[in-house]
Amino acid sequence: MTGTPAEIKACCAASYGSDAVALLLGESYHPGGLSLTRRLAERLRLRSGHRVVDVAAGPGATARLLAADYDVTVDGVDLGEEGIARARAATEQAGLAAQVRFHLGDAERIPLPDGGFDAVVCECAFCTFPDKAMAAAEFARVLRPGGRVGITDVTIAGHGLPQELTTLTAWVACIADARPLDEYVALLEAAGLRAVHTEHHDEALIRMIDEIEARLRLLRMTAPRRLADAGVDVDAVLRHTTLAREAVTDGVLGYALLIAEKQLVSAYTS
Repeated sequence: MTGTPAEIKACCAASYGSDAVALLLGESYHPGGLSLTRRLAERLRLRSGHRVVDVAAGPGATARLLAADYDVTVDGVDLGEEGIARARAATEQAGLAAQVRFHLGDAERIPLPDGGFDAVVCECAFCTFPDKAMAAAEFARVLRPGGRVGITDVTIAGHGLPQELTTLTAWVACIADARPLDEYVALLEAAGLRAVHTEHHDEALIRMIDEIEARLRLLRMTAPRRLADAGVDVDAVLRHTTLAREAVTDGVLGYALLIAEKQLVSAYTS
């Protein structure tokens, strides 16, 4: 994937705030949906009263679920202005505005204070950050000692993605800088976040691909104008999902859950 870090960030923010992505992905913008979010929350040991940062919060579905189901307060951070506006509106409508706030901001410069949070959540987004080491350091900075970060994200085999999957449209382009799971672990540990648990959820990627294809085919029959208005090229997306499914089946592309804990003496330096 080519482009400057600023261009890459703008691309992903614009893509995930677009009507096209909303049509393709529905409410939850990551593999595994809200059921995997609940598993992540359990592994984070969330408890009533905890303070949580949701990095790359998107439309806010995760933040609202955590607030409603675990009685925590959540500060969501996202680069997309339209996404933040939608997230705030949906949160107000859900009656959760007292527990959930959203901030326009960069994962590599999180606009929140040092050491004030019990957990950081980052779903299907760490792979998109151009400076992953800085993002990991920011996770460590905002966590209290003993706090935990929970990541679910796309992984790749050591030899990397096939060329076809590094030059696709925005949905796939935003995973083009995915890394092997052990590299994510190393990045977090260099920031003072010790990995305490990992698990693989490759099947979540297959289910997401299946759901996208089913949604596309249904919309092509029932609402072709919506697809056209959103700029969705159905045939092109279906070609891309076929390539992605093959990559998962071949063991090249995967999805993983990772929990890391901030050490009492963090490696992060300001």
